[in-house]
Amino acid sequence: MESRRSLVVATLGVTQTVSWASSYYLTAIFADPVSAGLHVSRTFFFGVVSGALLASGLLGPLAGRIIDRRGGRDVLAATNLAFAAGLCVMAASQGPLGLIVAWSLIALGMGFGLYEAAFATAAGLYGLEARNAITGITLIAGFASTVGWPTSRFLVETVGWRDAALAWAALHLLLALPMNRFLIPKAAPAERDETPLETPPGILPGSPAEPDAEASPVSATMLILAGVFGATWFISASLAAHLPRLLHAMGATPDAAVAAAALVGPAQVIARLFEFGVLRRVSPMVSARLSTILNPIGGVLLAIFGPVAAIPFVLLHGAGNGMLTIARGTLPLALFGPSGYGMRTGILAAPARVLQGAAPLVFGLVLDRLGPMAALAFSAALMGGSCVVLCLLHPNADG
Repeated sequence: MESRRSLVVATLGVTQTVSWASSYYLTAIFADPVSAGLHVSRTFFFGVVSGALLASGLLGPLAGRIIDRRGGRDVLAATNLAFAAGLCVMAASQGPLGLIVAWSLIALGMGFGLYEAAFATAAGLYGLEARNAITGITLIAGFASTVGWPTSRFLVETVGWRDAALAWAALHLLLALPMNRFLIPKAAPAERDETPLETPPGILPGSPAEPDAEASPVSATMLILAGVFGATWFISASLAAHLPRLLHAMGATPDAAVAAAALVGPAQVIARLFEFGVLRRVSPMVSARLSTILNPIGGVLLAIFGPVAAIPFVLLHGAGNGMLTIARGTLPLALFGPSGYGMRTGILAAPARVLQGAAPLVFGLVLDRLGPMAALAFSAALMGGSCVVLCLLHPNADG
């Protein structure tokens, strides 16, 4: 049983790596060559990407409900087809319309096939014991940027962006699709009478866990979490699309900027190992608070010391992002239990994805028109404000 679970976690980790690297982390490397090749502005390119992220967020609740009812195996396998189709259309595009169609298909894959879907699949398979599985998935997929950015850069420079897109499509069809379809077991929906975990520290008074997801899918705690997730996902999406450019604007060379940005992945994995080994027995709220303060600390270092602090900034941002990704999966599970978990995470992700959808465009405009210092301050303000909100949830949160 344990070996079977390890295989499922490894499968989801690998397929999530491919999915994230070929969608969310694609834009930082593809933006300039695709914009030039299709004769569109970079603002237009990021506007299309923002629209795709927005659309994927609106699909989240539906995806979660389907996974709750039928399990995630077939849903995840279908998303590999959507990703591959979108990447092939991108490779064949000759103008703005082709780019829009390509990212519409990729949006379908993101809406049904990224972390929320993988977490819901794990929750459907393992119930309240899914926390370790969620952590394991993020440990592997934490290397998505480390694999994705250098690989995309290498492919674009050697074979061009069109063939690079086809190469990512081939990975979906030849690797991720068969892994999702044949290595993930078919799961029954979570039992509705399962009792959720004891409410951990950090919950608003009067907001107990509710096992019946369909009876009351939204609570005050969920609204607060949705706001925090929205702000933090906005910064996560912004830096996923612009981190190499931000570091270059702060004075790093293009190669040094990409090399430093690629350290996001190892930083995420190290932080997740820390969460798994040290913080696993405390409330996920503790991890969430810690994760939101690291980016502002790194931003201060980068603002003061310039490009020599590029690596510390990336490591702190990556560590915070890695821990926050786990908290996004484990905090709803701890608060509300596995019943209706997919729908709940879909509801939580929807407003976050709406804000996230605007992130590449908005952050790009801030970076281009106001400069890197303003972009750093913007990032620090949203992440620091999220930390304050989490700290104010309950006076005895660290109890």
